[in-house]
Amino acid sequence: MFRDLIKKIAAELAHRNIPYMIIGGQAVLLYGEPRLTRDIDITLGLGIDGLEKIADTVKALELTIQVTDVTDFVEKTMVLPTSDVRSGIRVDFIFSFSSYERQAIEKSKEVKFDHTPVRFASLEDVIIHKVLAGRARDIEDVKAILLKNPGYDKKYIRDWLADFDKSLEGNHLRAFDEIISKLHA
Repeated sequence: MFRDLIKKIAAELAHRNIPYMIIGGQAVLLYGEPRLTRDIDITLGLGIDGLEKIADTVKALELTIQVTDVTDFVEKTMVLPTSDVRSGIRVDFIFSFSSYERQAIEKSKEVKFDHTPVRFASLEDVIIHKVLAGRARDIEDVKAILLKNPGYDKKYIRDWLADFDKSLEGNHLRAFDEIISKLHA
């Protein structure tokens, strides 16, 4: 179900030359442990000025938009929530606005689903997203990914988290370092 819908979305985004990467639970399945996920999160290489292009894409994919005032919702959240009526799967299209997101999309990894190329966030960018989200489930995902993939680029992750800590006034780098220290304790 998920795989077929991901292939369909990836093909349509490629057809329309819209850069993207799959993040969230679907990316965790690629790098970490199997777990239940009920949605597909896609970061787009477009700002909200590309909303009309994405609305056309959503229509072509026969997805249903889940909000009534689309423009207002997207301007406030940077997300266009949709769902596939046939499967009930939610698909969130996330508009990018930072140089980090654009760079992460360029760094994304192509994975073949049958013969369809699908772009997934890199392992390091999935970790960054999960540390920034910081929920218990996200931290567990980070641990699983790190245990399964010891050859990750720690410097890349630390540099971006330090950068986010400056702009978001957070402790994301410290949280990441704590995860690593607990894994190696």
